[in-house]
Amino acid sequence: MIRAFILATLASGAAMASATAFAQAPGTVGAGVSANGLTQFKDERTGKVWTPENVSKDNQTLQQQAATPQTPADKAFDPNSQTVGTQVVVQRPRGSLMGTVPITAGPTVPVMVIDSPWLQAVPQQNWLSVLYVTNNSANVVEGVVGCTFTNGGRPVQDTRVVLQPSGPGERWGFPVYGPPVTTFVDRVTCRPLSPG
Repeated sequence: MIRAFILATLASGAAMASATAFAQAPGTVGAGVSANGLTQFKDERTGKVWTPENVSKDNQTLQQQAATPQTPADKAFDPNSQTVGTQVVVQRPRGSLMGTVPITAGPTVPVMVIDSPWLQAVPQQNWLSVLYVTNNSANVVEGVVGCTFTNGGRPVQDTRVVLQPSGPGERWGFPVYGPPVTTFVDRVTCRPLSPG
């Protein structure tokens, strides 16, 4: 794909070179034809001169790099290269009361609502997510939430979060820990398991 783009650029550059050849100072490399008759193109930002010959060499270099073993950091960009057995973890985090909300549970409003959790890597420790859980009912709720940490759609850790009881209309924040940061994670999704 890169080669096709560069070759197309070279071809359009060659067409422009004939119209602008007189505007270039002697010795300036731009789009045009080299001494050996090959079409060439100079990248103005990097100064690199591309020809059909070195484009194919760069492509060979990329293929050689693809064949070399990847470092763990490279695997973050290729989720299929990470092989991790899915762990099932139970957590009982201590929550922080964030405040209260009006009691709205009913036929169209669930008893417990979870806001979209965010995901953060704690350097040299674990992935961390914070759940914001709201009890919309007039009763005390003891909820359980299921969170799945994934990389490229593949689960790497399933977590059952047993929440401390929340009173009527209370909104809580709960920390949920994922796998170590040496395991790559790009998303966490959480859903109430009970009550619904």
